[in-house]
Amino acid sequence: MSSPKRAAKAVSKPAVKPRPAAVSAMTKPSVAVGNGASAEAKRLAATLERSIVDGKLDAVTVDALQTLIAAACRVYSARTEAGEQFAPVPKNSISATDVMVTASGLLRSADLAVFELGMWQSWTGR
Repeated sequence: MSSPKRAAKAVSKPAVKPRPAAVSAMTKPSVAVGNGASAEAKRLAATLERSIVDGKLDAVTVDALQTLIAAACRVYSARTEAGEQFAPVPKNSISATDVMVTASGLLRSADLAVFELGMWQSWTGR
């Protein structure tokens, strides 16, 4: 997690910054998917990463981004519930700020509080 000093420095930096090369390097889960959806997802991810670097944050509409994130969450959840064990993103591939902003937004979207997440984790052991 970022310290208050580090967070203050991040605010003064430009909103758009290049992502580390590790972002495009995706690790493979234990079960490989043999259809074209994986290749298409990787192409879309590369396109979105390029748009961030280029400062074109509106490369996809809000509606399309929400649909994409919702589908990714459902697939990850379904695979986890089916017994697969892998992280939703490769370790250290996104910043702590990216994780916190997204996690906070997901919790708000489901009308949940961090307390409820903590309770669910303690009940399920996840």
